[in-house]
Parts: sequence; structure tokens; C-alpha cells
Amino acid sequence: MPCSLLQGDEEKMKQLKVCILGQGRSGRNIHGRYLLTDKDRYKIVAVVDPLEERRQRAAKEYGCDVYSDYRDILDRKDLDLVINATPSNLHVPITLDLLNHGFNVLCEKPLARTVEEVDRLIEASQKAGRLLAIFQQSRYAPYFQQVRKVIDSGVLGRIIQISIAFNGFARRWDWQTVQANYAGSLLNTGPHPVDQALQLFGTDVMPKVICFMDRVNTFGDAEDYVKLILHGEGRPIIDLEISSCCAYPSFTYNVQGQYGGLKGTMKEMQWKYYRPEEAPEQQLITTPLSSEDGNPAYCSEKLKWYEESWTVPEEQKDLFSTISGGFYNMLYKVLTEGAPLEITPQQVRQQIAVIEECHRQNPLSRQYPPSF
Repeated sequence: MPCSLLQGDEEKMKQLKVCILGQGRSGRNIHGRYLLTDKDRYKIVAVVDPLEERRQRAAKEYGCDVYSDYRDILDRKDLDLVINATPSNLHVPITLDLLNHGFNVLCEKPLARTVEEVDRLIEASQKAGRLLAIFQQSRYAPYFQQVRKVIDSGVLGRIIQISIAFNGFARRWDWQTVQANYAGSLLNTGPHPVDQALQLFGTDVMPKVICFMDRVNTFGDAEDYVKLILHGEGRPIIDLEISSCCAYPSFTYNVQGQYGGLKGTMKEMQWKYYRPEEAPEQQLITTPLSSEDGNPAYCSEKLKWYEESWTVPEEQKDLFSTISGGFYNMLYKVLTEGAPLEITPQQVRQQIAVIEECHRQNPLSRQYPPSF
């Protein structure tokens, strides 16, 4: 494989030519929106969408070629990257076709529904010598980076449990509530917190999975409540919730550690800890405890607590720009300099393995056919 993955095997290219498949909430409101702010490095030269009004809007907004069917771009030789922002159930077949035709592909999440599908995509990518990237941009979220920083500093000691909550209260009735469309909270929202959870758990082993799902406020047949537990020997317990039934969301992260803990949201965090070398020396006492006046007593000591806090920096308060920029900065280096992917298909394979096991444990009846 060449040191860069550009069409024509060029090692450097100032401006990458991009085609976006789909002009829905992801294709237009995420990828198109960001790429318009990064014109020095990326240029949208083509858009595919089956809806005429979206094609006309894309031609006006980007000044690009437009197509109604992605197969119409397969003969183009000038594309450095194709972004697959089609509906979720089309991610695998279209990405597979693009890779087989020699394109570098950035696929929206969820990459796939099963590990077997991921393996097919990885094999096609390796055979073609082309890039397969997955848009897991929340890896670059400031709040997640801060959680990792505190944990990695060691001030909390051994981490016992990490609770992650992507919760709120909402009813939903669009195509992403139908199982046949690769929908539901775990496949729609889940790739972001599950990716973060696996980074904190450790990607070198497959966690044991316990999962509960339910349909509550959704108008489709997929789940909108998920309780996921990841555990393994020598690893923290990960308690992940994705719920549309939580009227009082109070945190995004709550970390329990040996010397203290952390709690916070996407905008601010607090953590407190004591230093073991400063703590009073204690030893096990198996006889009844008494206070100085001889009355029964309970274990009590004074620890010196250190408390710190974090607020998202002003320059990172625009979460969309921060995480999209972080991902596309990385991707540009991969395509032009041959830098390694920071979010690999193999890592996403583990994520899909967890999601697939969750669905295996919670078989929900299907009520609707695919919408696409």
C-alpha cells in the first residue's frame, strides 16, 4: 500500500476532492456543513441524493456536480474521498461497492449491523489498498479527552466503575426507529458512547456484555432504552445508558475510583481525590469500636481532599466544529501524509461485536419493513 491513499498515488495534495452520498441530516448538516469551512483542504465536487430538491440545493450550496444514483460516480477518477452518508442499512453494500471500485471511503456510523459485515468491508479495503474510515468523531470531544486525562493522571487510583449516560426525554417517529433500517438507540446514538466506553475499558480484550433494551416512547419497532454493562477481569465496570425516558439527566460521566471520583457533563466537570501517602494509617480491627467516651462508634477519619474542576474552553465550546475538525484534521493527514488512522476499522469491529451481542440478548419483534 502506498504511503498516501490518494487517487493516482500522489503523495501530497493541497485540496482533496470529495463526493458526499446523501444530503440528509448527516450528509448535509454534518459533513457538508463542516467541509464548507475547510475549503483549503477539502472541496466538495460531487453529491448524490435521490431527491431532486436536495440535488438542486447541493448544486447551489457547493457548486458541485449532482447525481441521483451513486453508481453514476463509479467511473470518476478524480475523487480522493467518498463520504457514505446514506441511510444506515445501505452503509455496508454501498461502502463495499465503492471499495471494490477503488475509492477511499469515509462511512457514517453505524458502520454495520454485524461483525461478519465489518469483516467483509475490512477485507475489501485491504484487497483494494484503499482507505476505510468510520466517522466516530466523538473520540475528539473535549469532555471525553478530559475524562481520559484525569483517569490517566492516576489521581483517582484504580478505576472501579465508569458510568456513561447519553440520556434525555424524547419521542421519535422517523425512519431511524425501524429495526429493518439498522435503527434504534444503540445503532443510532450508541456508536459514540460505546466507542468511548471501549477506549476506557481497553480494546485489547473483548468485554463481557450484559444488556437490557426496551421500547417505550418510540413510534417504531426498535429500542429507545438501553442499559449496557461491560465488565472483565482487571477492568473497570462500564455502566452505559442510552435512554429516551430520562426526564432528569444529571451527568454524562460519573467515575468511581480508589482515591476519589469524577462527575460531569459535556460542558463542565469536577473531580476530587485524596493522596494515600497523606491519609491516616489504619488497620483492621475486629473488636467492637468505641469512642473516647466509651460509646459505640463507627469508623471515622478525616481525609484531606483535593478538588479540581474543568470547563470546556471558549475555543472548544462549539462542539460540532471541535469534533468534526478533530476528525477531518486526522483524516487529511492519513490521506496526504500516510499517517495512521486513529480510529481503525478493527476498533469499530469490536464496537459492532458489542452491539451485535446486545441485540442477540434482546430480540425485539419486528413490525415494519425497511423504509429504503
